[in-house]
Amino acid sequence: MAASILLDYPTPTRRARFAAVAESVTLLPHPLRTAFEEFLTAAGEMGQQELEVHFTATFDLKRKCCPYLSYYAAGDTRRRGMALVRFIEAYHAAGWEVAADELPDYLPMVLEFSALSDSPIAQELLAAHRDGIEVLRTALETIESPYAHVVEAVSLSLPAIDEETRERYLNLVNEGPPTETVGMTFLGNLKPFSPSGIASEELRV
Repeated sequence: MAASILLDYPTPTRRARFAAVAESVTLLPHPLRTAFEEFLTAAGEMGQQELEVHFTATFDLKRKCCPYLSYYAAGDTRRRGMALVRFIEAYHAAGWEVAADELPDYLPMVLEFSALSDSPIAQELLAAHRDGIEVLRTALETIESPYAHVVEAVSLSLPAIDEETRERYLNLVNEGPPTETVGMTFLGNLKPFSPSGIASEELRV
C-alpha cells in the first residue's frame, strides 16, 4: 500500500498520509525500508508545489516515465485498447471494480489492488508488466528522481527478473515502446493516456 500512496499524485490530502507510510515501512525488511525512506526524506525536503511540479514534469511529460503499465508493451498502437480491456477483465475476475476516473493500468491502482486483494491476479498483472516497471525504474534513476526509490521498492518486492523479461526490458530501454499513429482526427494525434494530474485526483480523494 505504501508504494500505491507514494506513486500517486501528491495532493495535500495524499501527502498528509506520508507520515503514516513512514511509520509503516519501519516494519519492512531493510532493502525495502531503505528505498521508501530515501523517497520520504527527499519528498520531505520539497514544498507542496515543488513536489507537485516534479511529479507532473516526471510522469506526465517523459515518455519512459509513463505510470501506465500497458504503454510499455503496446505504446501508441491499437493494441493498447485491448491491453486495457485485459486489465479491466482481470480486476473483475478478482471481484474489483475499476475507478471511472483513471485508466486500469495506472501503476498506483494496480499496486493498491495488489495490497488489498487476496487474489493472485494482482501479482500476475505486475509480473506480466515487469519489463515496463524496470524501464520506469531505470528512467527515474537516470533523471535522478526520488520516485526511483519507490519503484525500486516495487521491484524488490517482486520475484527476480527472468532472462526473457530482461531481454524485453533492454529492448524497451534501447528502442522505446511501439509507435503507431492512432486516434487521428482534425485535432491531430491524441494523447495515448490521460494525464495523472490534479483534475483526476480531486475526483478520487
